[in-house]
Amino acid sequence: MFFRILAVFVALAAIGSTPALADAAAGKIKVEAVCQTCHGMDGIATTPVAANLSGQQEIYIKIQLERFRSGMRKDPQMNIIAKMLSDEDIANVSAYYSGIKVSVKVPE
Repeated sequence: MFFRILAVFVALAAIGSTPALADAAAGKIKVEAVCQTCHGMDGIATTPVAANLSGQQEIYIKIQLERFRSGMRKDPQMNIIAKMLSDEDIANVSAYYSGIKVSVKVPE
């Protein structure tokens, strides 16, 4: 547990020390080519086992893609796909999906 918490702090420190140069427009192009089949262009999953990504925090998407790429997080499809993404691709895709605005309606 200690190492998991330490890893989160180290990741956040590393992210905080790098400038945010993400390009959501470039992310949209990458999403069209790689992500939309499962996650949709609007970030609403088209398959039951894929996550909805629209409106997620940019840092969350970025960390999860990095974890899939490294193999730290396991999923047969995402591990392969994430390995094809550069750091710049991950930043751009994260910027694109996090930039989609969502609204919430609480059940009555």
